[in-house]
Amino acid sequence: MAPAVDALLLLSFGGPERPEDVMPFLENVTRGRGVPRERLEEVARHYLHFGGVSPINALNRDIIAAVERESAAAGLELPVYFGNRNWHPLVEDTVARMAADGVRTALVFPTSAWGGYSGCLQYHEDIARARTAFGDGAPELVKLRQYFDHPLLIEAFADAIRAAVAELPAERRDDVRLVFTAHSIPVSADATAGPPADGGGLYSRQVAEAARLCAAATGFDDYDVVWQSRSGPPQMPWLEPDVVDHLDVLSGKGVRAVVICPVGFVSDHLEVIWDLDNEAKDKAAELGMAFARAATPGTDPRFARLVIELVGERIGGVEPRRLGAVPGYGCTRDGEPCAVGCCAPARGGRPGRG
Repeated sequence: MAPAVDALLLLSFGGPERPEDVMPFLENVTRGRGVPRERLEEVARHYLHFGGVSPINALNRDIIAAVERESAAAGLELPVYFGNRNWHPLVEDTVARMAADGVRTALVFPTSAWGGYSGCLQYHEDIARARTAFGDGAPELVKLRQYFDHPLLIEAFADAIRAAVAELPAERRDDVRLVFTAHSIPVSADATAGPPADGGGLYSRQVAEAARLCAAATGFDDYDVVWQSRSGPPQMPWLEPDVVDHLDVLSGKGVRAVVICPVGFVSDHLEVIWDLDNEAKDKAAELGMAFARAATPGTDPRFARLVIELVGERIGGVEPRRLGAVPGYGCTRDGEPCAVGCCAPARGGRPGRG
């Protein structure tokens, strides 16, 4: 018999929605990580460039509205709650509201498709912290699985890649280079991502697999996987190459057109807009390279259907759909980690941008 579920919680990173929220938000993100004040001020300028407002909360509310429509169409009628790790609505407050509303068991959909500490285990920690903050009687919270290779995600990215190619000048479309990006993390964090039996590197392997699937779906035999949004100290190795540096390399090889696909991101939040639509786009223009950026899947109707499929796996006996061969984990109860020793916390930290 399928377990009784009262609600769905969309759990995300959070972002400021007013200029005066920017520094308190960044201090929340980096608390205890020793990130220098000057680095916070540098990132704050990126937010203030856009009026001090991150698009992430509005994008998540749009996803919630689409999921509610899909839920109703599927006959589930699950109320959808919204909670964040770093800014309002904070997940602790949301879990308290869920309890007050009589929710006893809820599924949790994270806005990260990935394994690793930042992509998965930190969401488990959010769940455990929110339940502890409420105390006895907190709702049971079951996190949904990692979905980096779900067919609906790959289809949405593939169509976005095709649309981006169509934006390029016609005379350069036949010689375009496809470049996938995801958020860089410390090399040491990637090495400990996943259960020890898997040999580490779960996050980078999942990113590479998603890129492979998207490239195959769009007919690209050759492509690149690079990284973005690094913010750690120079002496700490992070996953490389950086997307902007890679454009220099491509230009040196005579590449005249590039499509960037942010395969590591669900929505067009600040890291996508700043790092790709500003820094990478400006670098491409400087190099005389035609540039187009594929859309993220959060606004695609298939994304809401993906969420409902994951819900159906837990309560409706829906068979999980996966295209890739790289392991995926993530589905546990009340903040338990995926496996013993899975995904040690990252050191060095980053002031992530929602």
